[in-house]
Amino acid sequence: MKVEGEIRIPSGCAISAVISREGRRMSGETIIKSMLPMHDRSNGLGGGFAAYGIYPEYKDLYAFHLFFDSPAAKKECEDLLEKRFEIVQSETIPVKLIPEIKDVPIIWRYFMSPIELVRASLHIDEREYVARTVMQINQTIKGAFVFSSGKNMGTFKAVGFPEDVGRFYKLDEYEAYSWTAHGRYPTNTPGWWGGAHPFALLDYTVVHNGEISSYDANRRFIEMFGYKCTLQTDTEVITYIADYLLRKQNLSLQEMAWTIAAPFWETIGRMDKETAEKISYLRKVYSSLLVTGPFSIVLGFTGGLMALNDRLKLRSMAIAEKDDKVYIASEEAAIRMMEKDAENIYFPAGGEPVIVRVKEGAF
Repeated sequence: MKVEGEIRIPSGCAISAVISREGRRMSGETIIKSMLPMHDRSNGLGGGFAAYGIYPEYKDLYAFHLFFDSPAAKKECEDLLEKRFEIVQSETIPVKLIPEIKDVPIIWRYFMSPIELVRASLHIDEREYVARTVMQINQTIKGAFVFSSGKNMGTFKAVGFPEDVGRFYKLDEYEAYSWTAHGRYPTNTPGWWGGAHPFALLDYTVVHNGEISSYDANRRFIEMFGYKCTLQTDTEVITYIADYLLRKQNLSLQEMAWTIAAPFWETIGRMDKETAEKISYLRKVYSSLLVTGPFSIVLGFTGGLMALNDRLKLRSMAIAEKDDKVYIASEEAAIRMMEKDAENIYFPAGGEPVIVRVKEGAF
């Protein structure tokens, strides 16, 4: 019988990220390497990446990435898209078939812009128009799943270990100013292509290590505002919470952190009056969006990243810098794979957001 200390018990899942403050684009090879020392944090049931700045030739168009279970699902989805968007380019996402990645669905991407007359008739803005289209496809078209829908960015995910997923999508041939990565170790949800991380809506992407014990409360609240959790993984709800708070409620990233990883009331009571009043307001108004349970997340968005632990810091996260780059990972070893001379390594406190932005005009 093995006893404690003789067997490795990983604290579930691996996350990693890198961003250039100067907006310099980097090959995906670096982020793939970061996942190698964290191999045992995954179990082969999901891996994925998000990349920002990868489609400069289509930077003003929405890039939809979709999985299809069948040609019929693809046809039904395209019929819907053609009624709502001008499709500039439609193509398969290039992959390299490898033995480690099995049961490959149809993987397609579309570069599109909304048909203005249709959008205007609904009296909603462009981003809401796109978000509603994503929700409708994922809810109503059997065998069709939108897994990326932003501008000049994309997510790439599959069932497999992350390093194999990176090779499968040939991510070393892409360049981005910001990358995030995830290796999945599901404990209470299925391992399938749509359930792998990152989860994305518009340009928001989330990779997550942990479990959301507040999932049902979070889901019930967010689904009152037009969102629908269909991808069978608790992390999906964090992405919709981010979209709701940042895009619809116009909160700042700090305010979002105060909402989903809110300080305890005792801690708030020791803060200065102005800050305490602001956090108290957020806790009361968005009480159902407090995310409980162990988690560390990296939120990607156009022009930046935010790393955040739960307020008790029940999952590990390291941050480091080198020159214009900032590195984030579950383990320091992953950072050293990206930059062996990384400096200023530190481990943020629970509920402390680490926000990194690309300088204005750099991407």
